[in-house]
Order: sequence, then C-alpha cells, then structure tokens
Amino acid sequence: MIDAAELAPRVIAGDRRALARAITLVESARPDHRVQAQALLSALRATGRQALRIGLSGTPGVGKSTFIESFGLMLTGQGLRVAVLAVDPSSARSGGSILGDKTRMDLLSRDPNAFIRPSPSQTQLGGVARRTREAVALCEAAGFDIVLIETVGVGQSETMVDDLCDLFVLLLAPAGGDELQGVKRGIMEMADLILVNKADGDLRPAALRTCADYAGALRLLRRRPQDPEGFPKAMAVSATARTGLPEAGAEMQALAAWRRERGHWQTRRAAQARRRRRVLHVHARKPAAHRPRARRRRRRRARKRPPLWRAVGLWHHGVARRRRARRHARHGRHAARGLRASPVAAALPGRRVHAPGRHA
Repeated sequence: MIDAAELAPRVIAGDRRALARAITLVESARPDHRVQAQALLSALRATGRQALRIGLSGTPGVGKSTFIESFGLMLTGQGLRVAVLAVDPSSARSGGSILGDKTRMDLLSRDPNAFIRPSPSQTQLGGVARRTREAVALCEAAGFDIVLIETVGVGQSETMVDDLCDLFVLLLAPAGGDELQGVKRGIMEMADLILVNKADGDLRPAALRTCADYAGALRLLRRRPQDPEGFPKAMAVSATARTGLPEAGAEMQALAAWRRERGHWQTRRAAQARRRRRVLHVHARKPAAHRPRARRRRRRRARKRPPLWRAVGLWHHGVARRRRARRHARHGRHAARGLRASPVAAALPGRRVHAPGRHA
C-alpha cells in the first residue's frame, strides 16, 4: 500500500526509491491511486522548486538515448543533478513496451547524480506519456537541477513535448533533408535548438551540410518574441565522440538565462499551466449521455415516440390500409357500372339500383 503522506517528505529529501514509487503512483489508473496522487502533488507543490526542463525529440534511430547519456554525464560532471524521463512506444497489438532506453544508458544509470525513469506511451499521442507532466513535477520537488524529457520517435506533427519543457531541442540525422525540409511547419518551428547528431567519421561532411541547410532555413522563419538574436540555431554534434556537447550545453544555458531575465520563462510556464487546466476541465466534464438530467430527458422522449420497429410496422399498416380502401372503391365503381347496364336493372322500373359501397 502506497501512502502519500509518507512519500512526500522522502521525495523532498531526494530519496530515489521514494521518487520511483511516487512516479508509479501518479501513473496508475486506479481510482484510489488517483486520489493519493493528487494529494501527493498538492503536498509537493508547496516546495516551489523549479528545474530546467529540456525536451528532446527526433525521428527513430537518430541517437536520442546516446545523446542523453553523453550529455547527462557532462552535466553530472559539472555537479548538477539530472533526471531523465524516457518515453517508450507501446505496442498497438499487445499494449506492452520494451522500456529499453535505460539499457542504452548504462553509464548514466550508475551515476549517483542521475535518475532515469522509462515510461510507456500507452495510447497517448504526441510523443509523451499521459502523466509525464506530473513526473516532471515530482523530479523538480526531489531537487533535480535539470530534467531531460525524451520522447518516442516522432514525425513532423508530434509537438506535445513543447508544452512540457522550457527548452525544446530537436535531434536530426545527417542527410535528412534540404532547406525546403527546414522551412516546413510543425515540429521545426517549435524547436529552440536543432542538433545534427552523428557528426563523426564518414558522416561528418554530410552532417555539416545538413547543419548548414537547416541554419539557412531557420533564418527564413518568422522570429518569435521569446528568442534572442541568433535563435533558433542549428549545430552539429556527435554523441559517441562527445564533440559539440559543451557548446550545445552553453547555448542552452544562455538561452534559459536570457528568457529568465526578460520574463519569458514565467510567461511560458503560466501559459502551459493554463492550457493544462483547460484540458483537465474538458476531461472532467461528463458526456451529456451520463448526466442525470440528460438521461431523464432522453427517457421521456423515448416513452413519447414508438420504437423503430413499431413505427415501421405502423407505416406499413397505413400503406396497406390505404391500398385496400382504394381497391375496394375501384371494385365498387366497376360493379355499379355493370349493374346499371344489365337487363335485370332495365326490367325493374321505378327502383333505384345502389352500387356496392355507396349510400342511397
């Protein structure tokens, strides 16, 4: 049994085991766990701790996990505490996930200043899991300085991670497109920093050309108010050779410091909180079919009108009745005409002959 009152002080103290249990609690879908998770988040919200949230996204196989391990080791070497929230895709057939991102980060997983938590995406679209936002809040309450959010392999329209982070970093592979590819809308215009990975060995010339193409394309995009001069920018890095990582880290820190000074940091987080409250309000509203008043109204309407099978039967009955009436009327007219023209009717003077179906 998970006790939220017992977990809160342990999470604040930085207990890694308690943090793992807290993330398991907030990711659970059981009704009693949802109540405890809300109580835990309310107790931890009073700490007021904030970490630098960095969202990392890219296509499958671009080297996100390898980059995070090299980049995380560089940050922990500087004395920073780093939390990694890796989202792994779930199977559309069985619903299971391999959760193999932590296996790739064997060096970072053994670092005492690092915490790695893989989570399944389940049925959530957009590249992140349903409770990634709550997991980020738990990592901030635990005292981590930087939270890295690794998405699943995404395309051009999966941009939900941009609503969870302070900086959005997009990883690309060499020879991944030209200037026209960089001008396309979607995930490209959300990125704060574009890193062309695998810029080593035989792929280095291709990586430099790709970086130049995207740098030229970024200058054609409309400038955003939350960007200083020169941002967003494209850089070439190598996660395996660990080249370009210090420069990329310095650019991230400079951009974060500039946004804090100009007030864009708090503005961005306030906008994210408003959108989150709006989404929760929409999900909290029950459908009209489940509301008591709407249910009673539907029952009254169902009692007033006949069911479909009865309505169809009445319609067929009415059509048959009208056809029968027309047939009887037609038969009566023919019989009346034949009776008037018969010799029997002519031999009975003074008597009126009444046609069947007609009144005298």
